[in-house]
Amino acid sequence: MERRDFLLKSSMLTAFLAVSQNPFAATQNASLADPLKPILLPSLPPLESKGGMDIRVWMRSKMTNGLFSSVECAVAPKMMGPPPHYHKELDELMLVLDGTATILIGEDIVEVEAGGWHLRPPLIKHTFWNASDKPLRFIDMYFNQPFEEYLERLFFELTPQNGFPDGSDARNKEMGMLNDKFGLVFSPACMAEREAIVNKYGLK
Repeated sequence: MERRDFLLKSSMLTAFLAVSQNPFAATQNASLADPLKPILLPSLPPLESKGGMDIRVWMRSKMTNGLFSSVECAVAPKMMGPPPHYHKELDELMLVLDGTATILIGEDIVEVEAGGWHLRPPLIKHTFWNASDKPLRFIDMYFNQPFEEYLERLFFELTPQNGFPDGSDARNKEMGMLNDKFGLVFSPACMAEREAIVNKYGLK
């Protein structure tokens, strides 16, 4: 009986620690009791990059009980993506729709052409860019984390028009809190790595 109690308490402690380390886990576990409902998203014209990079959210995490979300991303020709980084917990799955995505994954560089897929598990350094002279468009899919909320805040709220110019203390503070919340890690050398990629491929 004592062994049984010990195992029960141990398993409860393990579950508690897992939830306490993931800020989104409690919401996910609570929502799993609700059955998933069918979702129909009507087609839209392809997203355009407008000379840089843009996103459009398709599936929101709250629509799938916290299990899954997705965004469409458009990247202009010769455009660099984010500095190399990794995610503590997030799995990312990319489906390239148009063009070719060039991806740094660990120390390797791979090219994913239209119709190709690329999975980026947690804890592996990565970034992407469009090295070609044609637009790049892809769907990024996220599992067990509402990462679309991170991207919306980055693309639509923490902007110079909203009082957060690039490099400002206010923006750096907000980005630090956002990265902590969603478990993004940028190394001290990430900007130098990004600059090296920009120079090598002639990117913007």
